[in-house]
Amino acid sequence: MSISPYFLELRSAYQSEMEDLRFDSEGRDVLQQRLAGKRQEMAFLVQMMDISPEMVAVVFHQGFDFTGKAAMEHLLTHDEDVFPPWSSLAGSLALAPWARELAEIVLRSPGGERFLAVTAGLEYMAGLPVASAIIVSDEDQDEDQDSDRDDDQDLVIFEDDGEGGQGSDARTRQEAGADWLVQQGFDAKD
Repeated sequence: MSISPYFLELRSAYQSEMEDLRFDSEGRDVLQQRLAGKRQEMAFLVQMMDISPEMVAVVFHQGFDFTGKAAMEHLLTHDEDVFPPWSSLAGSLALAPWARELAEIVLRSPGGERFLAVTAGLEYMAGLPVASAIIVSDEDQDEDQDSDRDDDQDLVIFEDDGEGGQGSDARTRQEAGADWLVQQGFDAKD
């Protein structure tokens, strides 16, 4: 399975967002309460789908049941420019009843189908049994390993080139999203 640079960067931002939501200042796990609050604000949050998709995608956490592994893995190969239509994923996943209601709100917004496809990809990656261990940097890989091998069982990760490539685009989107939230009256993230 290969993951595009776009999904790799968003996955990292998505995980950070989930970690930020998980615990309060006293160390208590408050993820479910915070997600419930965000779900109540979905009509407002759709404004952020384009600039910070990871901040909105968390609303759908645990709202998908994936039945089509091949279609989901194919989705993860796509870059930001081209996504399969949301309707093409219908046979590969099911939404929980509460998530269907939120999806209806999203689909009424411009870019809603694209956003739901991105969200499905992020949730699919989050649910992989080895999700926390799938990202291995090139330095950590054994130098004897044949990296040119093209095997469907291998996970191919496209990393930030450090030269203003995909990684900097994701950081720019994340910073823009954070700035927008501050403009809306939310506290700035540290």
